[in-house]
Amino acid sequence: MGHIGKLREIIGLIKDKVSQSRAALLSKPSNLSLRLALLRATTHDAFTPPNHKHIDTVLSFGHSSRATAATAIDALMDRLQSTRDSSVALKCLITVHHIIKRGSFILQDQLTVYPASGGRNYLKLSNFRDNSSPLSWELSSWVRWYAQYIETLLSASRILGFFLASSSCAIEKEKQDETMATLTNNGLLVQIISLVGLLEEICKRPDSLHTKDSRWKIMVFAKIISPP
Repeated sequence: MGHIGKLREIIGLIKDKVSQSRAALLSKPSNLSLRLALLRATTHDAFTPPNHKHIDTVLSFGHSSRATAATAIDALMDRLQSTRDSSVALKCLITVHHIIKRGSFILQDQLTVYPASGGRNYLKLSNFRDNSSPLSWELSSWVRWYAQYIETLLSASRILGFFLASSSCAIEKEKQDETMATLTNNGLLVQIISLVGLLEEICKRPDSLHTKDSRWKIMVFAKIISPP
């Protein structure tokens, strides 16, 4: 990794500790566990994917009130849109993807209405650049692609009326079949176009990087974020 890589790792650890300490001091008691779980799931550690235990804690806030779910989404989006670190951004996007795949209905619902306008550049990461190192610069292309993929996935899900790749898809299959049977030709065409767009976005996934460290890092993230 070299001296510069080691220094960046130490700086990242310090940033994580400071953020967690600040959260412990400034967060409301009711939000403290959420803030800490989110910070621990989205650390600056470039070579460690988000811990599933911390992601599950974030997901658990979708099993309470709608207000609590909204707080969880707001905190996650604030973390995603305020960071300039490629590793933190990737881990935030992985957490968003877990909400789509495994989150409760109210958590998914809060995700779809943030922001209410939706549309292209929904996550506001089309211009994301982390130029702190050559590796981070290259990883930025993964952040931009992954954000666009999630935006396209959310758009297609809104058109279809259910979350693609969600664990609830199998449970609601009968209802989905009934909806499909009532579609007009135009409605069916719109759905097909949305699915084609999603497939096209999957095909735009960046290639793996070439250096030893970056190749290992990309393999770790690619295993987690590979589209279902």
